Amino acid sequence: MAPGYRLNVRSGPGTVYSLVRVLPEGAMVPIYCQTPGSTVTGPYGTSNIWDNISNGQYVSDAYVNTGSDGYVADRCS
Repeated sequence: MAPGYRLNVRSGPGTVYSLVRVLPEGAMVPIYCQTPGSTVTGPYGTSNIWDNISNGQYVSDAYVNTGSDGYVADRCS
């Protein structure tokens, strides 16, 4: 995750979904799968990819340092 940022965790892949929790600065997150959603601009660019980090919990890939602008995990089903 981007240093210096707290990250909103949403119930779905987009900013319209409810806020589940906020991750502290520098938190490490697992990426179980990825899915398209609303477009977000963050420290790692602009992306519509959302990372599933737990059951019903998503974060914008624009705030996660995956080393890629594309998909790095399987698509969520």
